[in-house]
Amino acid sequence: MAGTSYKGSEIQDVDQFIKGDGLDSDREKEIGQHIGYRYDVNLVPDYNRMTPFLTKYIEVMGWDDLNWLEDVHMGYEEGRPAVFDRNINGWVTVPEDMDLPDNQQDRDMIARELLVKFQMSKRHPLVDLYKAYQKF
Repeated sequence: MAGTSYKGSEIQDVDQFIKGDGLDSDREKEIGQHIGYRYDVNLVPDYNRMTPFLTKYIEVMGWDDLNWLEDVHMGYEEGRPAVFDRNINGWVTVPEDMDLPDNQQDRDMIARELLVKFQMSKRHPLVDLYKAYQKF
């Protein structure tokens, strides 16, 4: 029957995720907390809206999804569109000349792409830390 398993857990009941303690999958038990997008479909990125860069990125990385980016959204810093980078605990603003779509899902996909590109760039502050503290 379709929909009887979910990445490491067996689905017994249609309300299993609502009635249970939220620690059903192997990963949830390992990290000791539930994974939010299992309960709220609005947290799951719409993969039909993925940018070509993100499509290629998850293909190259060998991933099935963008789950590690599900909570990355386009926000605003001092009135300018921006995305929050948890690694540097700060906002990365969107270039001023970039036109953003009206749809929030599309904006969020652009935010995810910008975040990944910034984290991979030589301008990311962690690059300086790596150079300063690298052992080899």
